[in-house]
Order: sequence, then C-alpha cells, then structure tokens
Amino acid sequence: MTDTLSRGLWVYLSTSPLLWLAGTLSVWLGALALARLRPRNPLFNPVLISVVVIAMVLVAGGIRYETYFSGAQFIHFLLGPATVALGVPLYEKLSLVKANLLPMLAALAAGSITAIGSTVLLCHLFGFSPVVTASLAPKSTTAAVAMAISEGLHGDAALTAAVVILTGICGAIIVTPLMNSLGIRDYSARGFAVGLASHGIGTARAYAVDPVAGLFSGLAMGLNAILTALIVHLFL
Repeated sequence: MTDTLSRGLWVYLSTSPLLWLAGTLSVWLGALALARLRPRNPLFNPVLISVVVIAMVLVAGGIRYETYFSGAQFIHFLLGPATVALGVPLYEKLSLVKANLLPMLAALAAGSITAIGSTVLLCHLFGFSPVVTASLAPKSTTAAVAMAISEGLHGDAALTAAVVILTGICGAIIVTPLMNSLGIRDYSARGFAVGLASHGIGTARAYAVDPVAGLFSGLAMGLNAILTALIVHLFL
C-alpha cells in the first residue's frame, strides 16, 4: 500500500514544472557550495556538477527531458538578460577594450572561423548527417544564440544545447592549466580566448580567476555570437 502511494506521489510530482524548477535551483546552490571549497580547481565547476547530478536524477527516475524542461525553461529564459548584463563591466573598462581592439578583431576572426570550420570538417570526415552537422556547427556560441542558429539551419536545438554545455564545461576545465603551460600571462588574452571558445560557462570561470579575464571573455562571447550567426551558413 505504501509503495503504491509513494509511486503515485512520484508520478504526480515528476510532471510538475515547479518540482524541476525548485530542483534545478537546489542542485545549483549545492554545486556552488562545493565549488567554493576548491575555488581554484577547475574540476569543481558548478555547471559540471549540476549537469551530472540532474542527468543522474533524470535517468534514475525515467524522466523525459521535455518534462524536466517544462520547469527549467524559466531559468533558461534568464540566459538572455544575463548575457546582456555582461555589457556593464564592458562599459566600465571601455578604454582598455579600445586599446586592444585590433588584436581582438584578429583573434575573433581566427577563432570563430576555426571553431566552425573544424567542427564542420570533422562532421564530414565522420559521415554525420546534415542535421547533426548543423546542430554542432554553432557549439562555441552561447546557448540561446546557438539554439536559434541551429533551428535556422534545420538542426536539432536540443542536441545543440547539450553540445554547447559540454563545450563550455571542457573549456572551463582546461583553460587555466592550458594557458599556464603555454606561458600566457596576459589576462585579457586568456579571457578573450576562453570566451570565444567556451561562451558563458568559460566566462564564469574567467571571472572567478580575474576580473579583466572575465571582462574580455564576456566581450569575446558576445562578438563571437554575432559573427557566428553571420558566417556559419557559409560552411554548410
């Protein structure tokens, strides 16, 4: 009797958007608490921890992604305002940005073309379908923009979102040890590189390391989103 009631209660709660909204926020707060224990360790990334925990819950409970997203969509909506808010530190450090304008534009062109071109090339080499190729091509832009680009190219927006998150997590994990091994000490260059390649998740990591790195990472993320939207169709 108790098992039947518990199962019925879970079936009812699992379809409630409020449950997944509250659950996502709770997992995120817990992940932040863990990340603060080792702030310099890139493996203690709150996004990575949250994705792993939520994915385990969904798989264990047999919950469809669409059911989960019915609650998580309210958080997803905030991606747009959060991205726009990155313009505030940019305005405060405008003189520093102007001084590095030409190197940034050169890095932007090289990085954006490399990110899209290498992805499309690998998709062709491995024989991926046009839908998958279109879904993966904008992986280095922020999620909201990447999903819109993917839909415009007749890709799978859900696949795009997953790859975007994976790209961001990988970039946030390897950026600090990679830059240190290459001997790159300029935080403006470090930040711009991670923002261009790993969008918002990389930018969050850059801000945790240094404010200047975070500033240039946010700038790179915004510029790369614009440039990718303009040129990605040329590669497909």
